[in-house]
Amino acid sequence: QVQLVESGGGLVQAGGSLRVSCAASGRAFSNYAMAWFRQAPGKEREFVAAISWNGIAYYANSVKGRFTISRDNAKNTMYLQMNSLKPEDTAIYYCAADNEARSRTDTAYYRAVATYGSWGQGTQVTVSS
Repeated sequence: QVQLVESGGGLVQAGGSLRVSCAASGRAFSNYAMAWFRQAPGKEREFVAAISWNGIAYYANSVKGRFTISRDNAKNTMYLQMNSLKPEDTAIYYCAADNEARSRTDTAYYRAVATYGSWGQGTQVTVSS
């Protein structure tokens, strides 16, 4: 399994921007799908964005046009650039990795919590109004 460590969370005002990062170690990074999920207090963990091994991005409707997911395979790092942040974006953001190298194109696969076998510890993002 891969080890994942998130960083870059913090407090930002509504309308502001933040970039969170996910550093991976323990195995080859480039062959696996990666994703960001988030969980707000009292709510279930929800899909935010995912990126396939070859760089195709998938987004939740709630963040489409505001968030951008990317990966730097040379640095074993994934990023989530968050712009035009809203108070409802407040949550703990988790990085996740698939533990199998699969070539899939169905959106449902990338959105499912069960797809990902490795998870980071999370980083808090708080958006004040």
